[in-house]
Amino acid sequence: MDDEKGDSKPASFVAGQDISTLGRDELEALIETLRGEIARIEAELASRDDSRSAADAFFRK
Repeated sequence: MDDEKGDSKPASFVAGQDISTLGRDELEALIETLRGEIARIEAELASRDDSRSAADAFFRK
């Protein structure tokens, strides 16, 4: 099958869900996925902060 590439990424994750049934590889993949999501969220926050700062500076003139 083409789906079996050897990586064990969980299909989806909900914060607080039971992780006791996941294997070590799945837990490590989950950690990497969550780190990626954290970075994506932090980038979005930074972008919003930049937009807000620009708007604040414009309207202070």
